[in-house]
Amino acid sequence: MEFDILYTLKLIIIGLVQGFTEPIPVSSSGHVMIASEILGVGEQGFTFAILTNTASLLAILFIYRSDIMRLVTGFLKYIQTREMRYKSDFNFALCVIIASIPAGVLGVVLSDVIAESVSMNVIATMLLVTGVALWLIRNLKGRKGDKDITKKDAILVGFGQAVALTPGISRSGATVITAIATGMRQDTALRFSFMMYIPVSFGGVVLGLTDFLNEPNKGDLAIPYIAAFIATLLMTYFAMRWFMGIMQKGKLHYFTYYCFTVAALLFIFF
Repeated sequence: MEFDILYTLKLIIIGLVQGFTEPIPVSSSGHVMIASEILGVGEQGFTFAILTNTASLLAILFIYRSDIMRLVTGFLKYIQTREMRYKSDFNFALCVIIASIPAGVLGVVLSDVIAESVSMNVIATMLLVTGVALWLIRNLKGRKGDKDITKKDAILVGFGQAVALTPGISRSGATVITAIATGMRQDTALRFSFMMYIPVSFGGVVLGLTDFLNEPNKGDLAIPYIAAFIATLLMTYFAMRWFMGIMQKGKLHYFTYYCFTVAALLFIFF
């Protein structure tokens, strides 16, 4: 297979779509399917998905690196010393672990079902569901900060993430919406959502590593895949920073209009 610049450009575009939509509540998997359909490249398979998801994961890890180090340190220090100054970080980290379990278990059990293709009508319907949910929580002003999250909250948000295994349902949307519905402040909901994203995404990368290593065309696809990886990495970083600003301003409901608009276009043209 010779180097195909047009194909490479198409994968870069798909990588940019993945990177932009991963942090925001609009379903990255659904948008990648839409972009692939429009560009006429078809589905890229599990290997490409692992590659781009890894790029998004690295970007999120970089953005939250200080929080991650603090939580890991606090979690371990509290176990070792039982000093109260580490208890809030221990509780937050423990809740992240609890919240990650439902999606982790269902992700393994339903991996074949999750990997199946879905129609554009299904994606459009799920975008409508996301849009309605975003609209319903638009006026909620939670009071719970990082120190106030309970194990019950963690379980509820964990099941929200499990629901997002459904193709077309946004993971960040489902978790942020559920977190806000439990009474969390928007900044806490966002942080908790993406702390949950890290172990689940990392688990998916590990489980898919064998498929990636056994990919027969890795050599031929090296350049387009590397280009898509870089595009996804950079776009995820900037999209996440932008989304954090949106959340700080309390403008999450703007994505309702976006979800409704894209859903309508899908119903009309597909």
